[in-house]
Amino acid sequence: MHRYHQTLHTMFFNPTLKEVREFFYHAWHKSLRNEPLAAIETIAVKWMRVHPEYHAILNAPIETLELAQFPPEAGQTNPFLHLSMHLSISEQVSIDQPHGIRAAYEKLCQKCNDEHGAAHQVMESLGQILWQAQRDQREPDSQLYIDLILKSAQ
Repeated sequence: MHRYHQTLHTMFFNPTLKEVREFFYHAWHKSLRNEPLAAIETIAVKWMRVHPEYHAILNAPIETLELAQFPPEAGQTNPFLHLSMHLSISEQVSIDQPHGIRAAYEKLCQKCNDEHGAAHQVMESLGQILWQAQRDQREPDSQLYIDLILKSAQ
């Protein structure tokens, strides 16, 4: 594989911690400067804007990103993990993969009357199926994922 394509593949499909943090940092700063954004950056910035609690870390010097720690035992949410989950869910819904997620998400949005709140409920379902898959050392159960979202929408 050509070096450039390998770098793109790694960055989008198996990014390092540093690459994830830099992606969000640069997208945020491009938006602040009113620079054009790639489609994925536009989605990321949308979620960053609804999370003002993360703006301080996003506005800090980029050098501090590598050192930033977000230990759950200290009651901290990792903003980059949280934003990455928002981005993943947005992508899943946009391409309806796993099949049925778009309809389930739309139903949940109607129930919640709040896209952000619905996304957080989907995030809970995603976290649950990923935890189960890791625990059982198997692929995530797509149908269970959709079922959990639909259950939240009832």
